Amino acid sequence: MDSMGSSDSTGTAPEPGGGVGLREAQARATAVTAGGPEEPLLRRLLRFAPALAAYLLLVAVLLGADTRPGDIARYTFYASWGVLLPGTLVFRSLRRRPYTLVEDLAFGAATGLVLELAAWALLMPLGLQKAAVAWPLLVVVPFLAVPGLRRHWRPRGYVRQSAGWSWTVAGVVGLSSVYYAKAYFTQFPILPDSDTSRQYGDLPYLLSLAGNAKHAFPPTLPQAAGEPLHYHWFTFVHMAMGDMVGHIDLPVIEMRLMVPALTALGIVMMAVVAQRISGRVWAGPVAAVMVFVVGEFLATYPNNPTATWSFGAPAVRLMSYVSLSLTYSQPLLIALIGVVGDVLRRGRGAGAQETGRPAVPALGRGAYVLAGLFALASSAAKASSLPVTLAGLAFAGLMVLIGSRRVPWTIVRLGAVIGVAQLFATAVIFDFESYGLELIPFGNVKPFWADPDHTRSTAVQAAVVAGTLGGFVLNHQLKVVGALPLIWRRRFRLEPVQWFLLGGAIAGPAAYLAVNGFNSSYFTLAGLLFGVVLSAWGYCEAFERAALPRRAVVALGVGTLALAGGLTFVVYRYAGDWALQVADWFGRPGVKHPYDRLLPPVVAGAALAGIAALGALVWWLVAKAVPGMRRRGGIVLLTATMAFGMPGLALDVLQAKEVPWEGSWVLPRGEVDGARWVRAHSDPEDVLATNSHCWQFDDGPSMNGCGNFRSHWLGAYSERSVLVEGWAYAPRLMAKVGGGAETFAPFWDEALFNLNEDAFYHPTPDILRRLHDDHHVRYLVAKRKAGQESPLLVTLAPKVFDNGRVAVYELS
Repeated sequence: MDSMGSSDSTGTAPEPGGGVGLREAQARATAVTAGGPEEPLLRRLLRFAPALAAYLLLVAVLLGADTRPGDIARYTFYASWGVLLPGTLVFRSLRRRPYTLVEDLAFGAATGLVLELAAWALLMPLGLQKAAVAWPLLVVVPFLAVPGLRRHWRPRGYVRQSAGWSWTVAGVVGLSSVYYAKAYFTQFPILPDSDTSRQYGDLPYLLSLAGNAKHAFPPTLPQAAGEPLHYHWFTFVHMAMGDMVGHIDLPVIEMRLMVPALTALGIVMMAVVAQRISGRVWAGPVAAVMVFVVGEFLATYPNNPTATWSFGAPAVRLMSYVSLSLTYSQPLLIALIGVVGDVLRRGRGAGAQETGRPAVPALGRGAYVLAGLFALASSAAKASSLPVTLAGLAFAGLMVLIGSRRVPWTIVRLGAVIGVAQLFATAVIFDFESYGLELIPFGNVKPFWADPDHTRSTAVQAAVVAGTLGGFVLNHQLKVVGALPLIWRRRFRLEPVQWFLLGGAIAGPAAYLAVNGFNSSYFTLAGLLFGVVLSAWGYCEAFERAALPRRAVVALGVGTLALAGGLTFVVYRYAGDWALQVADWFGRPGVKHPYDRLLPPVVAGAALAGIAALGALVWWLVAKAVPGMRRRGGIVLLTATMAFGMPGLALDVLQAKEVPWEGSWVLPRGEVDGARWVRAHSDPEDVLATNSHCWQFDDGPSMNGCGNFRSHWLGAYSERSVLVEGWAYAPRLMAKVGGGAETFAPFWDEALFNLNEDAFYHPTPDILRRLHDDHHVRYLVAKRKAGQESPLLVTLAPKVFDNGRVAVYELS
């Protein structure tokens, strides 16, 4: 953390006895400037040691999780050739001057994700999926042939990141790999290996969308052949391109390769964006730690089932590998924040840079092009991304207008670019579908303070409401606490880019509190990315003002880890006892309240706040006698607050060993084998029919009148469209239930559903002919657990596959 002790943004040296002096900072900055011909080859190669170590650790993790070496090599080729190379070349041609190599590669990878979407949209209508591996030539050839573009292959003038910066970011990436190994890979195999294998319920559905994106343009709903998919489906195009370019089986991409790779990109992207926007080198690693390591405040264990997720989707835990669209969208949104922030920070004087460091060069006019690219890709990567970005820009525009009394045309232009992308997604991708989200203020949190019988006094009800809102902030917002000292020190006289970040950080949770539905919690997660950049900026400023000596920096780091470890142990060991104790304090035997599950974390947070206040008082009193402690209590308190959000990752790993995730269900190997046999013996245009429509927990017997129509396994593992499978996630139905799964509604086309069912249970030659001729059905896939097919079926259609669980009949 040495670089964080350098002089503050005014260029004045720290107090004697603390921090790193101005001359030393200047010497270090000179030492890390790239391009010196006198630098030995070995030292130049060692620059890549952190990245290589993080990559090799991920490879070891993947090999330990039964990933074949060939798949890892092919994915590495795909990511390098199909994403990184074309994206980096295009990014270099759009930015004015180079800054750091890692920034070029991070922004280049994000740009490559955008170009990949364009390549897919070009290849699919032409039926050129088999030529997908060659699409990067559309970028590579011009950059080889055009003299003005050749210089982008080997740009000069990079500023080198310090070894500490690189190893810290690489360490966070490595931590993410280990986390996924323990909390995800050990839970779910790539493919079911027995008839008792478990799978998270939504993952087959997401896999089916990727399989559909390999063959359909635009994608359709695989579980209802031909049904439009008004959904943020760009994630599944990315998965499909990984299959088509890298020739990697889709389950391997979903269950092993994609999540850690995109998480690593998001971590590195956050590091370079925080550094670029703030002008402070160590804001990058601090932001990387905040975005992945600092999670929700927890006081319950296990944090499962879903009922304990008090305020929607968690920021790191679980959703990063269940909501694949969230994982895919985050690097794109962070890149968009970086580009918009760069445009807004133009004109800020060199005094805002770390003294002794080369100033961060502006991206130039190409920033508007990059903003358009990242906005278009973000628009249908996750529907929550652009609304929060636009709100952040609107907030910044308003505050700049009030402060300067001039129209901020730069903000207006950026808003227009992003607004066009939002309009494109709304009209073209989503077809103006809202998925049932409604403007109901506090609709997501009102149930916690509900008092239908009006038994509480006004004072008690006010306390319950305040406690609920406090619990929401405590649960989700710990990682943005670093923004508070920045705002306080500037007395709300912020720069436009800071208003933008603050506006986005506020807009995310505000949207969750205003718009009803579980999916509105993704607005909160989008806002956190804005807040993390601002928080890292404020944390570094506070650290600089503290001017800690080297020993104090080490002590702070060790103390933070000890505090996080101690909290992890306490929650793991005593959370159950704590919940009972709190219930005894605040409850009455046999009386339950809707806010009961909030009490343990809220009371724990209040207790910790009291301890912190007492500690601050003691620090202030001692500092009167010990000058070395003055002006340094704030950074200790700030760091300790962050540590309260760190136990989540370790508790996740412990929980993965002891408690299966709610929503996971038995996915027998026999069913998947049947689906993959169909994939190997059919064409992409073939349609399947099945009698499987229900989500059957623990592989139990089928229940008449099943009320959970979430069967997705056949469409997922066959990569084919199914006439009628499970329809709970059909956009037309989700719009009726606020964006959630419509698990109880019957299929909307009763005649088609009856035709489908009759083919299995009351088959006739006419029924099978109609399925084949009118609906292009080639195979009937009978799942025996869902119901035994009629013995007449084998006399009307040849049985081509039967493993006891699944039988397949061919229509011709």
